[in-house]
Amino acid sequence: MAAVTAAGAASFAVGGHRAPDDARNPEGSAGRYPDRARLRARVAAMSLAEQVGQLFVSRAYGHSATDPDPEDAEANLAQFGVRTAAELVSRYHLGGVVYFAWAHNTRAPRQIAALSDDLQRAATGSGAGVPLLISTDQEHGAVARIGRPATLLPGAMALGAGGSTADARRAAGIAGTELAALGIRQDYAPVADVNVNPANPVIGVRSFGSDPGAVAALAAAQVRGYQAAGVAATAKHFPGHGDTETDSHVGLPVMRHSRAQWEELDEPPFRAVVEAGVDVVMTAHIVFPALDPSGDPATLSRPIVTGILRERLGFRGVVVTDALDMAGVRQKYGDERIPVLALKAGCDQLLNPPDLALAQRGVLAAVESGELSRGRIEESVLRILELKARRGLLEDPYTTAPEVDSVVGSAGHLEAADEIAAATTTLLANPRGLLPFDRATAPRLLVTGTDPVSPTGTTGPPTTVLARELTALGCRATAFAPAQAVAAVAGHAAVLVCSYNVPEGESPQRTLVADLIATGVPVVLVAIRNPYDPARLPACAAELATYTWTDVEMRAAARVLTGERRPVGRLPVAVPGRYPLGHGLSYGP
Repeated sequence: MAAVTAAGAASFAVGGHRAPDDARNPEGSAGRYPDRARLRARVAAMSLAEQVGQLFVSRAYGHSATDPDPEDAEANLAQFGVRTAAELVSRYHLGGVVYFAWAHNTRAPRQIAALSDDLQRAATGSGAGVPLLISTDQEHGAVARIGRPATLLPGAMALGAGGSTADARRAAGIAGTELAALGIRQDYAPVADVNVNPANPVIGVRSFGSDPGAVAALAAAQVRGYQAAGVAATAKHFPGHGDTETDSHVGLPVMRHSRAQWEELDEPPFRAVVEAGVDVVMTAHIVFPALDPSGDPATLSRPIVTGILRERLGFRGVVVTDALDMAGVRQKYGDERIPVLALKAGCDQLLNPPDLALAQRGVLAAVESGELSRGRIEESVLRILELKARRGLLEDPYTTAPEVDSVVGSAGHLEAADEIAAATTTLLANPRGLLPFDRATAPRLLVTGTDPVSPTGTTGPPTTVLARELTALGCRATAFAPAQAVAAVAGHAAVLVCSYNVPEGESPQRTLVADLIATGVPVVLVAIRNPYDPARLPACAAELATYTWTDVEMRAAARVLTGERRPVGRLPVAVPGRYPLGHGLSYGP
């Protein structure tokens, strides 16, 4: 079992019953739950269209709420019938907006904050006058929508390798503080899935690891960190997405765990985050026959959302669907029916439907026909307003320029990110004692391998960053493209190869490593995403795992490679055929 350290880690125990209300008051809520009677009155005063609007969270194109670039205005017009994000909020009475880099929402800190403020003005100046809950996917690591100059932190599996709940909470606190400064008060993090399948195409390093207890402790720590910073944490993807072989963005995964396996492997992290007071839980677009044999995805399953999440685990917060434009939820039903079925299952927030107008018409028609009661709609709206009240949005939804400038990407946050990352790099193999490199001799190093696209478009490429950081620490390192590496290897003390998601069987990455080994120059493998890569490549003179290819992890790897820092990370997953769960080497005594 992977170790999880920090004083008081036992408080994240995953067994037992739901904690009492006073123990579950989420941090960052000013020590109180909102006045429910006043909120009920506010819900009752809304029209049905305004109530239905509160349930929906939509994308919106453009860097500005009122003056988007022409192509973004055209995208809004084509998809929503309006030209601006402000008009979108007003026309559809939206309860939330989700930011994406591809929608051009996240260019720079001041721009993001201004967009948030103008969207809030559109919401408070129209319809029921309720502020928005603005959200994004800022998991860090492999999934992030906001790049530099914001602080970029190690992702979940890297934190799992570090094994510190204190570091996990600290990372979430930094992330939450910066998001709040930008007007983003809901983050679709942490991932509470237990990744027990090396072939999982969509979770992988987004998970803290394969040990349910460790994942539970780290996920609960992150919930506390985000919510202490004033941001609603969203644990995902219920009831667990860690043992699937299909990406729910493009297909409908089937989870084959038995009920007993679910209780042992998948349930503990979700029980832990509920007991930690998580604001929101996100559903998964997966079929889980042992929990619901109907063949409906969990998002549309009343036995799973209501029967298990609400009744078994006692969760009384907001349930948000995963994005409704994903293929996993669109296999059996039409886009106008999916929101209705999600509400009948027990969901509250309906995230990013492909056709917002159609989705809202579907819900309105279901209320008018009696399929959904007005009371059912008001139940979800009340939960959403309670969340907005807890996060302070009903009192003051706006940002301040001084806070944006002083908080986002601050020197203290960047330093903390490096400190956290330093404990995550995992030395897997070093049989010849090749590492650490002797900086006193200024060794010549060749760095090559795969350069995946930056998650935010603001970091990397990783081989160049690693070479630069090694040079700054006293080595003479140069990055070469793979096609040039073998011919250039002569005269180098070692070659470092960055691998990325190596497939089973023959592959260009496997060929590159084999050809480099054949030169006789020692080869150091740096697995920059999945730690499973060493099992799919020839054994190298030394092997490391970084779990993420962003700059903060490349800096941490360089420090380990040169002995600036001793490696202390431990594998949070097993690498079949090579390394057990918890494996990790270090230097010296």
